[in-house]
Amino acid sequence: MIKSSATFTALFIALGAPALSAQSVDSPSGESPPAVDVLASAVDAISRMHMESFSDSTLWEAAIDGMIDALDDPYAELFTPQEAEAWEEDTTGNYSGIGLQITLLNDEITVTAVFRGFPANEHGITVGDVIVGVDEHDASEWGTDMAADSIRGPVGTDVEVRIKRAGYAEPIPFTITRDEVHVPAVTWGVLDSDIGYVIMDRVARNAAREMNEALAELGKTDGLIIDLRRNPGGFLDESLMLADLFLSPGSTLASTVQRVPGGSAEEPETDSYGDRWPVQVPELPIVILVDEFTASGAEILAGALQDYDRAVVLGQRTFGKGVVQTVMPLPYGRRLRFTTGSWLTPLGRSLQRTRDRQGRPLPEVLDSLPRVQTPQGRSLINGGGVFPDLVIQDDTLTLVERDFIREANEAQFPLGLRIAEFGFAAAEARRAAEERPGVTEEEFEGFVSALKDEGLGSELLDDDQVHRYLMWRAELATAQRMNDIAAEASVRTQRDPVLTEAIRLLRSTASQEELFSAVDSDPEATQGPVSN
Repeated sequence: MIKSSATFTALFIALGAPALSAQSVDSPSGESPPAVDVLASAVDAISRMHMESFSDSTLWEAAIDGMIDALDDPYAELFTPQEAEAWEEDTTGNYSGIGLQITLLNDEITVTAVFRGFPANEHGITVGDVIVGVDEHDASEWGTDMAADSIRGPVGTDVEVRIKRAGYAEPIPFTITRDEVHVPAVTWGVLDSDIGYVIMDRVARNAAREMNEALAELGKTDGLIIDLRRNPGGFLDESLMLADLFLSPGSTLASTVQRVPGGSAEEPETDSYGDRWPVQVPELPIVILVDEFTASGAEILAGALQDYDRAVVLGQRTFGKGVVQTVMPLPYGRRLRFTTGSWLTPLGRSLQRTRDRQGRPLPEVLDSLPRVQTPQGRSLINGGGVFPDLVIQDDTLTLVERDFIREANEAQFPLGLRIAEFGFAAAEARRAAEERPGVTEEEFEGFVSALKDEGLGSELLDDDQVHRYLMWRAELATAQRMNDIAAEASVRTQRDPVLTEAIRLLRSTASQEELFSAVDSDPEATQGPVSN
């Protein structure tokens, strides 16, 4: 199963667990007892004698939380074994299972995606199948979490999955051997205007390999859009390999300033990373899309290509996470994440944005930030995230649309789920008819009527603005269920000014130089102060 996550992943370096350090503190007698002994004694005393009962694990985790709090590091965190497992999946896309995505649709655990090359696909499970049993258990009343936990298990072990399929009177049993599954971080397609479109939702393991596969297919197109919006980052080495695909050998990809393990914090070590491999698409004009949630490893890629005049950056100022974090294993399945250094773009830009302990940006005077010059003489702001070459605000809901969504939320109506269910049904109808993604007026009117029948009796349902909004979301859900990137992008452009402008720019230019000229001539183009 794919576990959805809206949390920010960091820029990671994986290290082995070190031996526990025995730092000392001075005692009144002049002795220097190991601090770990003092801490252990305190935990033992509290667990045995406090008027309230606390487990050792609770006290030790509280002690570590206290240390983390003292770091004044908004990105430091202690992971429990369950959190560590979720972090591993979020950042790598890897887990042990059979390669399915499931969603609760119409109160049934429905297969909404089957990943190619993994066990479920090889056994013939298809989108639309409903899981009604796992091993000896009846799963017809389960939720997705229970189903996911039951289907997963150690690599090489078997699980029996019983599915209900249209046209079959009885459930069909499948005995499937679990395997390592990788959820791709990169998806791509070709838009109707012969423009390649790549969506990268995180910088996970194998992201560079997946991007290379995308470039092999998209290298003959007229231009390339790389969508890094809402990309929280990931692994440092993957970020560097991603940049390596687009820049010439010998180019500096990034540099890091880190404390040497055991060394002085006042004397950090600086390392630079050079491009080693041939550029994959040297003549292809490139536009990168970013927003305020583009962070960490995604900023390394955007910053490197911007520094070398290799891509035009559109959208909003990025998150500004220019630090390197280390995730270290601790005993008993725990992991500790904390900041160990910072990274710089090829031109030496630090993109770290100053924040408080809650992660909120601190006030700043943008006009006072230094600037650097690119090889073509473009001026870029040095500090506080990647500033786009052309600032474009994302689309926002109208007042009527906001009122409609607020009323649905106040009534606790599952609007998002109903849209997903409708998109799934519409996608199945298009597949059966061998048609492209889309929604007919008859289907949509039936959908709106069903919403009313279920109790969403808002007068706003009859408003033209709400109708257009719901139709847009229905068409988008249908295209997503059919995995049609071109159709999805076409629907998005109805309310996505950033993607729309990227397509317009690539249609009207034939080279990277013409792209920069087109952006420079735009009155909205800026590398100056922006509001976010």
